[in-house]
Amino acid sequence: MLDLGRTFLQSVERSPDAVAVVDGPLRLTYAQWHGRVQAVAGGLRALGVGHGDHLLVVLQNRWEMTTLHWACQFLGVIVTPLNWRAKPDEIDYCLADSGAKALVFEPAAAEAVAASSGAGGLLRIGVQHAEGASVAFESLLEGPALGVGPQAGADDVSLMLYTSGTTGKPKGVPRRHRQERAAALAHVAQNLYRRGECTLGVMPMYHTMGVRSLLSMALIDGRFVCMPKFDAGTALALIEAERVSNLYLVPTLYHDMLAHPDFARRNISTVRKLGFAGAPMHDALLMRLDEAFRPELFVNHYGSSEVYTFAINQDARAKPGCAGRAALNARIRVVALGADSPDALAAPFEEGQIITDLAGDEAFEGYWKRPDADAKSLKHGWYFTGDTGYFDADGDLFVSGRVDDMIISGGENISPVDIESVLSLHPGVDEVAVAGLQDERWGQRVVAFIKRKQEIGAEALDQYCRATDLANFKRPRDYVFVREIPKSPVGKILRRKLVAGDYEIDATATLD
Repeated sequence: MLDLGRTFLQSVERSPDAVAVVDGPLRLTYAQWHGRVQAVAGGLRALGVGHGDHLLVVLQNRWEMTTLHWACQFLGVIVTPLNWRAKPDEIDYCLADSGAKALVFEPAAAEAVAASSGAGGLLRIGVQHAEGASVAFESLLEGPALGVGPQAGADDVSLMLYTSGTTGKPKGVPRRHRQERAAALAHVAQNLYRRGECTLGVMPMYHTMGVRSLLSMALIDGRFVCMPKFDAGTALALIEAERVSNLYLVPTLYHDMLAHPDFARRNISTVRKLGFAGAPMHDALLMRLDEAFRPELFVNHYGSSEVYTFAINQDARAKPGCAGRAALNARIRVVALGADSPDALAAPFEEGQIITDLAGDEAFEGYWKRPDADAKSLKHGWYFTGDTGYFDADGDLFVSGRVDDMIISGGENISPVDIESVLSLHPGVDEVAVAGLQDERWGQRVVAFIKRKQEIGAEALDQYCRATDLANFKRPRDYVFVREIPKSPVGKILRRKLVAGDYEIDATATLD
């Protein structure tokens, strides 16, 4: 299989004059971008960063970030991206854990880098005159370019993503060139991307969705429109101005665009393909998006950093909540909760843990320096995802949540997602999250946290749930009205914050 450097060269050779990357007023063709990639690769090599080294990158989605990613692929450097909002202790941890040779950062991260004890002794490359840098990124463009072909092969490590670490220290996920390329090829096929498409590059590059958007556009000589920080109004303006043809976002970003006052007046007709991942999309939002965009393709993509794609549903509107069936490079099963064997299969409609075959072309081979995590998740050649779900009578997969999020009330296993899907359809509900709070009698009680769209009270919501087919034991026993649902930077609900009481009450809500 080709490595990623040679993959980039394919597009340079096929479409040298096609616009490849856009960042504000900057527009680079593939030939121009290749020149900058080669220059940055040469600059890194001159600084002593080379094959097999980790480069910790703390940047937003800007042209410098995308260029660094490709430069590392040519040079054989392991790009190791980190959330640009990272705190000093997170930077320290990831620097020490990865053994990074150098650090690249921007002004938004300068304060955290300055407070990082680990960064002080490292080569620090600053983008846009970031304070505290020992070398300016711009200087990388001034020296001799790499001048030779790609220095990495398909079996070399391309990047290392860090998991979100919501339940402990982040885990490094090393991924090889061949695994990354296989994932990007499957992404192109499963989303029916055509040559020359254009995507909004807003999903962060420290997240697998952002990386996949970048790589997939290169495979089809497409255009990647950088958006450093998400803003719904700016996103809509870019979609119109750049004639964006596909979107691949977490549900939260779709929600925010639909809610923006500019949505009705912007021309979004060029967007013909919608994809979402990273978190479940509740029925109400899915139906609103279908009505607003009328897409040709509406893809529910289910996967992870470790194994990019588990399952694909190319018609999300036909069966809301359904993750579909095994993707091109995957085999999936649902095994009984608590089982360690991949052969302990759950029956149809029985909720269990979702697992996937590690022999798949997109699958990683194990966590970075974490044998404890490997022992927990890698068993008998299968990756135990920690996600719960079930197959329906048609053999389609439904993802119901995380094993750790499962609510056990009165001996019954209750999935928060089932309840959230029902409540999301109420016209007074803007967003909803469900969690299990400790209860002396039941062990845990079901509590719904509601961000309101209009005046609504607990009694009305309870009556609404009673009128649906939601089983009585799943019905929320309490409703808490909040100003915002706590989420991670990529839109995942942080139920642990709800359980801990880390939220702001909506003081305008009334009880009935």
